[in-house]
Amino acid sequence: MTREQFIALVKSEQEALRGFLLALCCGHRDDADDLAQDTLVKAYLASANYMDQGKFHSWLFKIAHNTFLTHAANLRTHDPIEEAEGTLSNEATDSAFEHQDLFLALRTLSPKERSAIVMYYMNGYSIKEIARITDSKEDAVKKLLSRGRERLKVKLKI
Repeated sequence: MTREQFIALVKSEQEALRGFLLALCCGHRDDADDLAQDTLVKAYLASANYMDQGKFHSWLFKIAHNTFLTHAANLRTHDPIEEAEGTLSNEATDSAFEHQDLFLALRTLSPKERSAIVMYYMNGYSIKEIARITDSKEDAVKKLLSRGRERLKVKLKI
């Protein structure tokens, strides 16, 4: 893949990538921007190995997902909802997101559960696509979605 091809493909996916990472980062724009930048650097460095065997979109999101998981493993992201509510205010959350309660609840999920929920419900990926992106089996994705939904129901009192 040439540099120009890479730039053109990234331009077509940039907004979707940022939205995906912003949701995974529960509305924290700075974290999402850092992860997006890391993702694009990793993708560019690996672009010589990209053989157009699948969708560029899926390939890029797989890199983004792995970058997020690495980032999440290095942070303490599994805070109780009460602590998260105490540390965030309306001013601290991204004004582009009107659903602060949802993002506070998403923050309580494990990174893998959060990824599956965001990809399925917010990005419209199928279970098969999520399995491919996360290198998981479809049954594992279904379990992540089920556990994530149950935890969100409890946190959001649905």
